Amino acid sequence: MSSLQQSHESLQELAKELKLVVPNRYVQETQESTFVSNSSSPLPSIPLIDMKDLIKMLGSDTEQLKNLRSICHEWGIFQLVNHGVDKLLVEEMKKEVVEFFNLPVEEKLRYKLKAGEYEGYGQTILHTQDQKVDWADRFYMITNPLHRRKSHLLPQFPPMLRDTMENYLHEVQKLAMTLFSLIGQAVDIDKNEMVDVFENGMQSVRMNYYPPCPEPDRVVGLSPHSDATGLTILLQVNDVEGLQVKKDGVWIPVNFLPDTFVINIGDVLEIMSNGVYNSIEHKATVNATKERISLAMFFNPKLEAEVKPAKSLRMSTGKVPLYRTLVMEQFLKEFFSCKLNGKTFLEKMKIGDDEAHET
Repeated sequence: MSSLQQSHESLQELAKELKLVVPNRYVQETQESTFVSNSSSPLPSIPLIDMKDLIKMLGSDTEQLKNLRSICHEWGIFQLVNHGVDKLLVEEMKKEVVEFFNLPVEEKLRYKLKAGEYEGYGQTILHTQDQKVDWADRFYMITNPLHRRKSHLLPQFPPMLRDTMENYLHEVQKLAMTLFSLIGQAVDIDKNEMVDVFENGMQSVRMNYYPPCPEPDRVVGLSPHSDATGLTILLQVNDVEGLQVKKDGVWIPVNFLPDTFVINIGDVLEIMSNGVYNSIEHKATVNATKERISLAMFFNPKLEAEVKPAKSLRMSTGKVPLYRTLVMEQFLKEFFSCKLNGKTFLEKMKIGDDEAHET
């Protein structure tokens, strides 16, 4: 994977210098319109799920299971309330992420992306010279398995940020495993199969900073894509919104509710469910006057696990696999070798009619 030299290493710093005009490398003129509500057609909102209700479902509440399955099929995204992660820890995590982006640029550049890599602090990884750049600074890194951590990233964080993130990762990891169990149960994937695939799997985190932009309608904070993950758990760090999801061909803004996580289904769960679940296409817009900050955690299978339609599901339904099989490590390699572009990566994983077969 190539990574071309950025002309400005911190968009946050560049944005402070801008007055009225956005540099051409960030301008993306052709953008699909966003849903606009009126009195006859109010703005749709993504579903809200109460974790307490989900936990009750661990018995065998078939109605709750049907509801979860329906949401993951129809939407592929939901907000989760009463998620069980300590509120004080969440607030501390938000505070530390804000403080990271407030560090002097020289401090942040200690973690900058290195040529040919995709972990570290920086902007969009470029694959071609003329590629447009998202209006964002990001810090992405693998956090699990532990031996895959880069020694110059999380271990070298300021102590409060490092310790808070370690605690946060631990708590959100427990939440993710509970969600995997329930989401698998709702589509009849054997619990042991979900555990075998996801327990102590590949996990990563991304801190996102979207500076104010003088021409917000001409840029994109995060290009439209679906996540190459099992689940993504998103924390809105400040009160500025910008996440949009694509539903029935229309972009819908997400209105974040207090004390919630946004959970979205990734490509891996769409593949494991053999197309029953829907990995949601999403993007980020930016604000003319305010910065937006968010924190995403990505939960994936073990790097040596095969990404494929779940065996237990296929045995119970008798359906042929709709997606090809790829080891997780290769799955990620292929995903990061392409620029973000809707659900095109997942489309490549689909088996055509002429090659459909039992595996």
